[in-house]
Amino acid sequence: MEKKEFKTESKRILDMMINSVYTHREIFLREIISNASDALDKLAYRALTDDSVGLSRDDLKIRITLNKEARTITVSDNGIGMSAEDLENNLGTIAQSGSFRFKNGLDGEKPQDIDIIGQFGVGFYSAFMVSDTVTVISRAFGSDQAFCWESDGSDGYTVSPAVRDGHGTDIVMHIKEDTEDDKYGEFLEFYRIRELIKKYSDYIRFAIVMDVPKSRAVETGKTDENGNKKTEYESYTEEETVNSRVPIWKRSREDVSDEECVKFFKEKYYEHEDPAALIRADVQGLVSYKALLFIPSVAPFGYYSREFEKGLSLYSNGVMIIDKCADLLPDHFRFVKGIVDCDDLSLNISRELLQHDRQLKAIATSLEKRIKRELKKLLENDREKYEKFFSAFGLQLKYGVVNEFGMHKDLLSDLLLFHSMNKGGPVTLSEYVAAMPEDQKHVYYACGETVERITSNPCAERIRDKGFDLLCLTDDVDQFVVEMLGKFEEKEIKSADADVDELISSEEKEKAEEAQKNSGDVLSFVKETLGGLVSDVRISKKLKSHPVCLTTDEGGITIEMEKYFATLPGDNKPKADRILELNAAHSSFAALSAAFESDKATAEKYAKILYSQALLIAGLPLDNPTEYADLVCGLMK
Repeated sequence: MEKKEFKTESKRILDMMINSVYTHREIFLREIISNASDALDKLAYRALTDDSVGLSRDDLKIRITLNKEARTITVSDNGIGMSAEDLENNLGTIAQSGSFRFKNGLDGEKPQDIDIIGQFGVGFYSAFMVSDTVTVISRAFGSDQAFCWESDGSDGYTVSPAVRDGHGTDIVMHIKEDTEDDKYGEFLEFYRIRELIKKYSDYIRFAIVMDVPKSRAVETGKTDENGNKKTEYESYTEEETVNSRVPIWKRSREDVSDEECVKFFKEKYYEHEDPAALIRADVQGLVSYKALLFIPSVAPFGYYSREFEKGLSLYSNGVMIIDKCADLLPDHFRFVKGIVDCDDLSLNISRELLQHDRQLKAIATSLEKRIKRELKKLLENDREKYEKFFSAFGLQLKYGVVNEFGMHKDLLSDLLLFHSMNKGGPVTLSEYVAAMPEDQKHVYYACGETVERITSNPCAERIRDKGFDLLCLTDDVDQFVVEMLGKFEEKEIKSADADVDELISSEEKEKAEEAQKNSGDVLSFVKETLGGLVSDVRISKKLKSHPVCLTTDEGGITIEMEKYFATLPGDNKPKADRILELNAAHSSFAALSAAFESDKATAEKYAKILYSQALLIAGLPLDNPTEYADLVCGLMK
């Protein structure tokens, strides 16, 4: 029997298959099963127009047989089968469709349109990742003669007549011997093979059957010393279908209830709580797909860590292509779990990467809109459930507002919740604006570690006295979020420490400006005493009953931004240009002014104490807590 050499390009592809194209050798089984499914599909299609076939889809199946002693895995189908010519064309060469473009890609050019995976012989080569010899016995439908194709994957193959009962194909893979680094024998274990079928091929439309090992009790006819009948257990195998065939997301809404989908969610993703929302999509258009998505109600362990991987399971024709396809989800919705099934995908040679990303982009854009719509519906119709969701993933939505220079802020702004000082609970920006008095022109916020600290902030006093509401922001990212938003529904978003005319009467403004003029020497003295710790010292227009506060000019780094940057690793962290504001109507300022005229040493102590108090109010650490304690105690005489 003459050995035939692989064509030159086939040799190169075979080498790629074994060494570089596939990232996990376990996918060999996915490829072989997918090819068997293709063969069954071809015969099923023929049966629609050819009555002589005499088979229905239920008669077509794939059988997997393991033989540990012989170290073989056999994948058999009763599909269309192959003639000797088919075996040579499909397994000895690359089919002509797409081969020229593929060869161009091999020569260092980036392939623009590789559409080759549909040809039987390409995915088939993945079998050599785990096999030292592959034998294919096939008999074409309508033929009486079977043929055997065999190769060790090195330099060539043989084709010879063979015997096979009935049409179809057997692929016999002789598994490589184990080495110190590679345990190929794992693929001879029933439970490992069933695991791979469940992972990659569970939703192939044809039944995949195997002999399933089981045990049963048998009576021996003997009794023990107490006269009881002895029972022993014997092992046996029973043929069973080991794949689900029709996935839950491909079944109609009439056939699958929401409760069944929730059960699927809990079992597949090991969740204990029901999802906050369920999305079932069947989209027909330029890109058609089905999707079953879940919005969790609680964050999984490590969600906000670098180790967390986002992505939806991507299927095509019942075969899992990518377990976690990150391109299907934007980062701001990375918490969504689920499955997308698209039969129109153009795949590259390994099925593990998509040939064109425009299809993915179209699906991702559609999914983003559906997720936003579902979250909005949850917010409006089940506030309690939405607030629970937001407590778990609200931070992610806020990051989404800030990321990519605010590209997604319009999409996400109406999903955000912030604590309302007046209502004592979370509100949306829309709800805040709707509740604003007629004379309120801006949305006000303040940042801090806790709501209690924010509401006691000196700058919140005037807002409260005016009857306006204040958004209390306690997350590190919040300052960046409001800076990125800028305004909402044409209302500017202003910090509580901003000098806003509607919070200050003209009379108060005049008094502050007059005090600023009359106290120039005192303010300069304080600034000089603090030695560059502040960029300016001013008479405050916003303080009422409190003596002091720290602010910054609009447009620069804020106190909250400085605190955030301080938590990051590295040196040369950005700092705010701190402005010390003093209340000219407070007794502390009168004491400072009097000391400045009569006792400069005491005035210096007062200046340092007031600055330290401003730091504490702002939630900033004291540069020297001991010095501050000594200064305060030194006045207790």
